[in-house]
Amino acid sequence: MEGLRQRLVEFAAARRWEPYHTPKNLAAALSVEAGELLEIFQWLTPEQAAAVMTDPERAHRVRDEVADVLAYLVQFCTAVGVDPLEALAAKIERNERRFPVPGEGADVNPNKG
Repeated sequence: MEGLRQRLVEFAAARRWEPYHTPKNLAAALSVEAGELLEIFQWLTPEQAAAVMTDPERAHRVRDEVADVLAYLVQFCTAVGVDPLEALAAKIERNERRFPVPGEGADVNPNKG
């Protein structure tokens, strides 16, 4: 992950894009790219969506949009000083406490109540 992060930093620096890579701009770009990923699945039935990766053209688009989303997320994390892997691990731990495994004294419907 660090190697890819560094490549993105160097890529932007070589093109003098740093002034534009503000947290706001990167968050907006991340949102746009996530929307482009969603667009691939818009109006598909659940069955069609599950089979998207069997179509080479759509699979290529999915991979490209996933790469764009990840690139902007990594760049955003760099801009704000967040380690995305540490943030994810901490979030999983919080969710494990918040949503215990059913049968361990927890209600399986977190929206109930």
